[in-house]
Amino acid sequence: MIVNSLLVLMMVAVLSLARTRNLFAVIVLSGIYSFLMATLMVALDAVDVAMTEAAVGAGISTVLLLGALHLCKSEEARPAHRPWLPLALSGATAALLIYGAMGLPDFADPNAPIHQHVAPRYLQNEVDVPNVVTAVLASFRGYDTLGETVVVFTAGAGIIALLRRRKHKPEGKGRDGE
Repeated sequence: MIVNSLLVLMMVAVLSLARTRNLFAVIVLSGIYSFLMATLMVALDAVDVAMTEAAVGAGISTVLLLGALHLCKSEEARPAHRPWLPLALSGATAALLIYGAMGLPDFADPNAPIHQHVAPRYLQNEVDVPNVVTAVLASFRGYDTLGETVVVFTAGAGIIALLRRRKHKPEGKGRDGE
């Protein structure tokens, strides 16, 4: 019941995002969407994913977008023509994803292929870590997690470099401006 309510709220947020031209409202709505997604992940017992979504999606991304908005106009320019091709491409992609999802096993099916091959190995906990999620992220996916950390750090450093404003002194003037 709560999952369906969250999905409906997420759909309302996306439809509102698509309709508004005020970029501040777009940033706030995207933050709300990310927060709803994090709440959905908590409802689905994926707390680690929820924490990441809340921190990156609703937190850092919202702050960085607000900083970028400070440097530009607050209204989106009207498109020169109707975007029918991107709409058709998005619709076709959605149809393909729905068609592909129809072949997936039922949610939480213990006989699903993933539960027969890889999950037992993870649950045996070959490393001395009591938490399964921590064991997977720290040992089985250690290089992947390190790579994600490097990407986030590099993105942050790039954004800081782009947003940093340097004030140049006019040539020939000293510290006092004389």
